Amino acid sequence: MKDFVNRVVLVGTGAVGSSYAFALLNQGVTEELVLIDLNVDKSEGDAMDLNHGLPFAPSRTKIWFGDYSDCKSADIVVLTAGANQRPGETRLDLVEKNTKIMKSIVEEIMANGFEGIFVVASNPVDILTYAVWKYSGMPKERVIGSGTILDTARLRFLLGKYFDVDTRNIHAYIIGEHGDTELPVWSHADIACVSIYNWINQSEKFKRDDLDEIFMNVRDAAYHIIQRKGATYYGIAMGLVRLTKAILQNEHSVLTVSTYLNGEYGHKDIFIGVPAVVTRKGVREIVEIKLDKEEKEKFNYSVEVLKKTMGPVLK
Repeated sequence: MKDFVNRVVLVGTGAVGSSYAFALLNQGVTEELVLIDLNVDKSEGDAMDLNHGLPFAPSRTKIWFGDYSDCKSADIVVLTAGANQRPGETRLDLVEKNTKIMKSIVEEIMANGFEGIFVVASNPVDILTYAVWKYSGMPKERVIGSGTILDTARLRFLLGKYFDVDTRNIHAYIIGEHGDTELPVWSHADIACVSIYNWINQSEKFKRDDLDEIFMNVRDAAYHIIQRKGATYYGIAMGLVRLTKAILQNEHSVLTVSTYLNGEYGHKDIFIGVPAVVTRKGVREIVEIKLDKEEKEKFNYSVEVLKKTMGPVLK
């Protein structure tokens, strides 16, 4: 009788993928980790390097460089492969080249009998998550994009810094496209059940106008980081591990992932970042926040931009 183990297959061992693998090992989230990449030497080297860290890891993890046949027994396949965002490019600029890459990868994975959950991190993540769903034929709840988990984390970090409160005690969401049309849900942002607006009103050192600057720093964070170091990878790697853990441990956690709307928020046939309950079976349900008028308009615009961009490629 075969012992049950969790297996995660990572496709793409570039900066994001290798950072994810390192974070996954450090947190002891899975029993098996398979690395797949066209650059065989790099991925084999990563597997060797990671294995040498096992004596310091919190739990045993079997790590190896593999191929698509390893996807058959995988619980999760994490997709980080694709062209990177270059200085001056938006995430949406990557649509055409990365959808072609994703199609070939997904077809290989499905041909090998994969029946688990796809986690998509490649950009533009909302459109590529839709593409993976289309190309794979998987049920919508088993295809999950990283969505705005990183943007939400960035928002909570900056709010924590501004209000001098532990970021883990801040509840605020970024929703919409993971990109230039994303938006903060200020109407439901709070610290310890007290709204952000009330925190501002209680002290003269806080100002509502500062929230606009905080959001702009969240929205444009990738551009600032890319300008300085060429790519972003540590934050999203940590976010992907958080999502992986929520799935494998059946946490029923609420995360702002890119998931399929079928009437929620007044939209259909789109993958976009919204709060959703994540379980071992994938997305259990979408949490539909009551947005104010301005937030609704901005969310509608985000959906419009995504649909317009993906139309020529995926429709």
